[in-house]
Amino acid sequence: MPVKKSAIKALQQSKKRAERNKKVKSDIEALVRKLRKAISTKDKTKAQEWLKQVIKKFDRAVAKKVLKKNTAARKKSRLAKAVNTLLKK
Repeated sequence: MPVKKSAIKALQQSKKRAERNKKVKSDIEALVRKLRKAISTKDKTKAQEWLKQVIKKFDRAVAKKVLKKNTAARKKSRLAKAVNTLLKK
């Protein structure tokens, strides 16, 4: 455990940020699961709605530095590709 006041405060901040980041990531994962379910059931309208929300969450996470830019871009691209193939059928 830290001894100095600044180290104690830094640890508290770190824990608080980790908790916040964990919540954001779990929210994104939940949305992605819903999107994948809509894709697997071939529900085009739901898939488009969920994709919009997922992209919005990814962009927000990148802005808040919870996720790296390229990671979010890669995941958004793959999800968009899956939705577009569903829409073409």
